[in-house]
Amino acid sequence: MCPSDRLASSTTAANPDFRPAFEIIDADRDGKISSDDLRAFYAGIPRSSSDKDEDEMMMIGTMISVADANKDGFVEFDEFEKVLETAPHGCRSGDGLMRDVFKVMDKDGDGRLSYGDLKSYMESAGLAANDEEIKAMIRLGGGDSNGGVSYDGLLKIFGC
Repeated sequence: MCPSDRLASSTTAANPDFRPAFEIIDADRDGKISSDDLRAFYAGIPRSSSDKDEDEMMMIGTMISVADANKDGFVEFDEFEKVLETAPHGCRSGDGLMRDVFKVMDKDGDGRLSYGDLKSYMESAGLAANDEEIKAMIRLGGGDSNGGVSYDGLLKIFGC
């Protein structure tokens, strides 16, 4: 067994729940998640937006951009796993962790994450996100450029 096989099997064994999720999203079964795979995955989810296609394209671009560490335009399993491992845990458990994350991100303390709050957080976390991607996150969280995103919206962004 080569060292990379050991690494892959130990990573997969540590997080057995990630592989099935990856395989569901990887519609064409080529071992990587593409924009087309995400489009196919989200096709069955109803959206209540008049700019459905544009919002979906921006959201998918943002997802790929955030997860694609090697910048090849695809999300391989190790990148997918890293995103899931680094996502805040306990977001559904009511332990207050996500509320604390929200408070840290809400720089001005107004109870909403503005464009500036999200941009500042993404930069401080070392996550590259352009203006359109941040706007797409706000829309994904049910907010707008004026009002920002509520706590519940942050949970939507994180997939909670």
